[in-house]
Amino acid sequence: MADGPIEALSGALQQRIARDIQNQIEAGVLRDGEVMPSTRQLAEQANASVWTVNEAMKALAEMGLVENQSRSRRIVRSAHLAPKSVKVPPRALLIGGYAGSGKTELGRILTRLTGWMIIDKDTTTRPVVEVALEALGSESSDRESETYLSKVRPREYEALMSTAHENASCGVGAVITAPFIREFSDASWLAREQDRFADDGLPMTVVWIDCDADTMLTYVRRRGAARDAHKLATWEKYIDGIDFDFRPGVDHHVIDNSLSAEPLRAQAERLLATLAEQETP
Repeated sequence: MADGPIEALSGALQQRIARDIQNQIEAGVLRDGEVMPSTRQLAEQANASVWTVNEAMKALAEMGLVENQSRSRRIVRSAHLAPKSVKVPPRALLIGGYAGSGKTELGRILTRLTGWMIIDKDTTTRPVVEVALEALGSESSDRESETYLSKVRPREYEALMSTAHENASCGVGAVITAPFIREFSDASWLAREQDRFADDGLPMTVVWIDCDADTMLTYVRRRGAARDAHKLATWEKYIDGIDFDFRPGVDHHVIDNSLSAEPLRAQAERLLATLAEQETP
């Protein structure tokens, strides 16, 4: 990948902050014309200095993604990022990865490129999961206990996949984002879901997002979700328990969201081009 303004930044944290914001803009999380959080707010989210954030913003401004209207006011500029038209027949894209790997951003980018439905696990199930955990005597942000893992999580994924199949059975492409750690390790589950999507009339594609630990930490800190509180409090222990060499047990595509990788949008466009070629007789 040719060096650009982000790659030219001198510090790794500067690059991570800039790339994270770039992915948010290209995913439509930050929209054209939106006023960005203040430099101080961004610095607090990333656990970085104001100077570090300002350096990252200089790179984004050079790329035309941010307009500096004053020292304290920055505007998102993304109108020039009109999605390319990628003609791919509908399919089910299952996107998995560890917390903070960029699953939702990739899912949103793919949805913007294809017009398919995005079905994100947390968006779809979080309010019900939190109430269920509280009713079972656990903290609403608990995602590590046996209560969540054995009683709530199976139903959460059942609801997620049922929603995906309902869309697929209508002939609508679906981008499904969730960690999928257990599921991508289970050959029987993968085979069953592939058969179910085939019955719906859609092929299934498995995508895994690879990401380095420091970039994941930047993502998790920035989103500030209550469900991540335990992970952040015990981050080193959490990272030690992750298998960074993990890959799904079936044919799959890998998207690299580590510091040295291409932006997610470029990789998403290439993935769709590959899938389109596979559909060509």
